[in-house]
Amino acid sequence: EVQLQASGGGRVQTGGSLRLSCSVSGIGTGHYAIGWFRQAPGKEREGVSCIGVSGYTRYSDSVKGRFAVSEDAAKSTVYLQMNSLKPEDTAIYYCGAALFCSLVSPEAYNYWGQGTQVTVSS
Repeated sequence: EVQLQASGGGRVQTGGSLRLSCSVSGIGTGHYAIGWFRQAPGKEREGVSCIGVSGYTRYSDSVKGRFAVSEDAAKSTVYLQMNSLKPEDTAIYYCGAALFCSLVSPEAYNYWGQGTQVTVSS
């Protein structure tokens, strides 16, 4: 059974940091790209970052330079380090697994975790 478990969300003030974790089981992270998406109330799901099977990374313009995605293959865990957080980063963050890295096509993702809430207060 494939499972993705996102964790690490919380409430921080503007300028703070959080590290999200996506624990993957049932599939090898070396065979799937892992993407991070977020969804704020009333908005569509938005691609934030992804890491491909070869380790290449992609970021949306809104988080480039502030967020960093990484992988610990031994732990089958992908991390999203979020720095310099802004109120507009407030959303539920989801991790998903896909055959290729995409920030624009949530439908490309075969598996999703349950999401973790990130709230940034001003």
